[in-house]
Amino acid sequence: MMLFEELKARGLIHQVTDPKIQEVLNRPPVTAFVGIDPTSDSLHVGNLLVLVTLRRLQLAGHKIILLVGGATGFIGDPSGKTQERQLLDSHLIEKNIQGIGRVISRFISVDGNQTKMVNNWDWFKEFSILDFLRDAGKHFTVNYMTAKESVQTRLQDREHGLSYTEFSYMLLQAYDFYYLNKHYGCNLQLGGADQWGNITAGIELIRRKSAAQNLPGGSVYGCTWPLVTKADGSKFGKSESGNVWLSEDKTKPYDFYQFFLRTQDTEVIQFLKYFTFLSLEQIEEYRLAVERNPEKREAQAVLARELTVLVHGEDEFQKAQKASASFFSSDPMQMSSEMLEQLIAHSPSTSKTKGSLESGIFIVDLLVETQLVSSKSQARKDIQGGGIYLNDQRVDDVHLKIHPDHLVANQYVILRKGKKTYHIVQFL
Repeated sequence: MMLFEELKARGLIHQVTDPKIQEVLNRPPVTAFVGIDPTSDSLHVGNLLVLVTLRRLQLAGHKIILLVGGATGFIGDPSGKTQERQLLDSHLIEKNIQGIGRVISRFISVDGNQTKMVNNWDWFKEFSILDFLRDAGKHFTVNYMTAKESVQTRLQDREHGLSYTEFSYMLLQAYDFYYLNKHYGCNLQLGGADQWGNITAGIELIRRKSAAQNLPGGSVYGCTWPLVTKADGSKFGKSESGNVWLSEDKTKPYDFYQFFLRTQDTEVIQFLKYFTFLSLEQIEEYRLAVERNPEKREAQAVLARELTVLVHGEDEFQKAQKASASFFSSDPMQMSSEMLEQLIAHSPSTSKTKGSLESGIFIVDLLVETQLVSSKSQARKDIQGGGIYLNDQRVDDVHLKIHPDHLVANQYVILRKGKKTYHIVQFL
């Protein structure tokens, strides 16, 4: 199967600016770029589709440019946002860029030839505002910019509106495409569906500047993939404790593994298509397995395995799987100190002093501290709903205090929310 047909079969083609993209993607090499703004020092599973799709292009022989927005990161993209992002300083942006680079290198080989990583700060740092307005701003009317869906959505929000700073983001990203086209021969921009307005603005700027200079415009294209959402329409990539990150210092491999293991039947086949390199024929077999024996959750186990190995490696997958099996097959009250120590090394855990137990700790406070719940009120609701367990025993009392006699092996308590979300608290 040719690349475009495979991407389409996996559900990864949402919008294209030109039907010729099919021919372009099927005949390497095209030079494609994706922009990533450094809003954090890591990437989360919401970025997985970007990285895996770029890897598919790289394996097909295309050239990749990863654009890190050292300049645009000062502003923040308003697309898909209901309110303005918090502005970052230069020190934090640089720290974030370094962290993002470490994550990207695990998915994509950045060799400087087939794949480059560039920073738009390198060309924007010399621009004065007057130069930029003359060079880029004059090519866009306010009518054109306000017609974009991302702008319209914010303009209709009377509470937050849209600042001029964010309004200018479209021009900056459009100039990125122009610059990469001129200096690197880049002729394709990829992104999520929420980037459509920014992508088409870049194509428009290239066309207008070429016409103004009496130069041939060349062929440039844009292509988006769909935004990934869960079955209930909520944003993909978030757990109850926040983002699920691709760095183990932010999200432990065990939590990462469990996040995908809990995928619903209605989502798992599409996620296998999006995020794994399994063949479509293999994925079809798992689709049939979900239909015939959904209780076995074979597709979820494969998804969790493939992505944990992809992001964290085979060793971390084995540890996460072993920790998961230990939780679900053992009586917590019979676990030895040695077993619990091994689980702590590869599972979500918190350390506290035994002195904190002298007057007891309210379970609602500990549930919030361990991030099993988002608030005390949510903790009380979950307890009343029968969804909270202490050492594998259901908690019925919202006023329960944890005392030394609750300790397993004289040192631990094991909290559980629902069927599979665990957290070990060690009292030293």
